[in-house]
Amino acid sequence: MLQFILRRIAISAVILVLGSALMYFATINSGDPLQDLRETRAENREQLIEARIRNMNLDMPWWQRYLTWLTGAGKCLVLQCDLGTTRDGANVNSLLLGAAGASLRLVALSVALAIIIGITLGVLSAIRQYSGFDYSITFLAFLFFSLPVFWAAVLLKDFGAIRFNNWMADPQLTTVAMGVIAIVFGLLIASVLGGDIRRQALTFLVTAGVVFGAVFWFDRIGWWRQPALGLPLIIVGGLAALAFFLVLTVGLQHRRILYAGLGTLAVGVVSYFLVQPLIQDPSWGLVLLLALVSAAVGAAIGWFFGGFEKKTSMVVNIGTALAFGFLVFMDQLLRNWAGFLDVAPQGRPIGTIGDARIPSERLEGNFWIEIYNWGVQLILPTIVLTLISIAGYSRYTRASMLETINQDYIRTARSKGLSDRVVYTKHALRNALIPITTIVAFDFAALLGGAVITETIFGWKGLGAIFRDGLNTVDPGPVMAYYLVAGGAAVLMNMLADIAYAFLDPRIRR
Repeated sequence: MLQFILRRIAISAVILVLGSALMYFATINSGDPLQDLRETRAENREQLIEARIRNMNLDMPWWQRYLTWLTGAGKCLVLQCDLGTTRDGANVNSLLLGAAGASLRLVALSVALAIIIGITLGVLSAIRQYSGFDYSITFLAFLFFSLPVFWAAVLLKDFGAIRFNNWMADPQLTTVAMGVIAIVFGLLIASVLGGDIRRQALTFLVTAGVVFGAVFWFDRIGWWRQPALGLPLIIVGGLAALAFFLVLTVGLQHRRILYAGLGTLAVGVVSYFLVQPLIQDPSWGLVLLLALVSAAVGAAIGWFFGGFEKKTSMVVNIGTALAFGFLVFMDQLLRNWAGFLDVAPQGRPIGTIGDARIPSERLEGNFWIEIYNWGVQLILPTIVLTLISIAGYSRYTRASMLETINQDYIRTARSKGLSDRVVYTKHALRNALIPITTIVAFDFAALLGGAVITETIFGWKGLGAIFRDGLNTVDPGPVMAYYLVAGGAAVLMNMLADIAYAFLDPRIRR
């Protein structure tokens, strides 16, 4: 395995060097970097031209300039990058760090959401092949996959930001809107739970009725401007998380682990009141500490009450404890939404252009409002990137899962009397994820280097912006910095995919 990795690194390095030479040559021959100065009537025209020639090393032959850049880029291996300067004398290293940070904020969150949601939908779609749920997911996947990015982004800016901000000034829902929301949730839950026509109809009616009543109540109490989950909804969410982890592991019939999970929720309810003074204005260190404590408490309860399946019980209880803690976190975050509306410019919380935040002196040092200040700019571009990625993940996962569950070893597992839950989660899913690993790796690299359109529409100063600006000004410095990150990410993620294969399928290690 080590020899394989070293060989791949060597081959990838050669490819990166050859690609960088081609990129550099294409960039410097795409126009004249001095054209704007030659056409200017400024009195210091000659001095400006001399300064740009000095900044871009235009007095050297192109191959010498490329070797200078390659030498500086090679120093990145020892964390001493020297990527030169832009045509205006700005340091490319500093420019790249700021742009990469902005792009990573977008890509990391969108990829994580797309992986979780897309793979989950793909697995459920494969298990319920040719059902109403399967047809719905297939239709939505093809719809999102075929959406032009620029069109989806502009549409989302209109409805998700401009009209939403207008609505937040006096948020009220009509009866028709409440009915539409109830019908959508009813159809969604009914299709997910499945069953015969009678059971789906009953599920739809109950879900639609409950959702309509909840939305009606929220609208009457002004929940949209002063939201909160409250302890009852947190408990319901905790029970749902417990049921989810039980279904994935041992099933709802395992009483011992079920009672242990209920005990974890009981401890969570008591802790909800104890931690309230601590989370009014915490720090990230305190939030992380509370998460670790929650996981430790869940693990301890799972160990002591797990019986002969202590490991599985610990997994279920840790997941339940972290889910309960996350709901408490979200409850406190929602309670501070009204405070953020007070400091948002003109009461319009969702920004449409750029990733600029409200000055810190207006935030009064509140931890929760600072999260809104950091995160609201991410919402719209993240939704665009996530929806497009979800479409691909769900389709690939469905195809891989269908191929896997038709294999002989799956039929053998069923013939042994194993339940569908065990067959799907412990036998089929792990093998079905092997081809998905490649998609995940390349999707992350592609989003990191290819979110140019999304960043342009939303005005983000990320890697896409410096790449576009470098091309427009015939400046190879920013373009090559973009190539270094995008190409390096592609190589690194491909390597991680190869290593992940060995963990998913031990046969590949040989």
